[in-house]
Amino acid sequence: MPALATRHALGALLMLGATAGWTADEVSLPLKEAWFEGQIVHYVSTDISDPGIAKKQGINYVPALADTLKQGMPVERAYKFPGDEQATVLPSIPRPVGGSNADPTYSPLWVLVMVRWKPGVTPRTLTSEEAVLAAEDKGEVELTRTKIVANWPVVRARGAALQGVH
Repeated sequence: MPALATRHALGALLMLGATAGWTADEVSLPLKEAWFEGQIVHYVSTDISDPGIAKKQGINYVPALADTLKQGMPVERAYKFPGDEQATVLPSIPRPVGGSNADPTYSPLWVLVMVRWKPGVTPRTLTSEEAVLAAEDKGEVELTRTKIVANWPVVRARGAALQGVH
């Protein structure tokens, strides 16, 4: 269902463009970088349940996304650094990206976990969920789970990409 919702959201953007007088039949969205198991992957950020982040990033504010936490829908953690000192760390991706995804647990919906370096610790780039959790175990970072849910579909990873992603 979440992937279907993402397709509907992109389709709605295309239809909105048609009604607004746009002539293009494609939409360009900026790719954002994230870390997954030591490799950079790319996602698009379309919707979030936090109004401040929505305004800052120029994406849709969708308060209803937070309801997914109450409804028990599949939502993974995304480790976000609030100062944007590094790319977000994702614990899962579609394997592979596209129609052949064999990971039934992957969802483009993420609950944000804020990662803050503790005073006196020299920050370094954390490139996997394991690295984030190890830094927490060593007392180097503080993890704060929020109730903010984001719709961030992974569109390019490990040499594969969705059609139209360049």
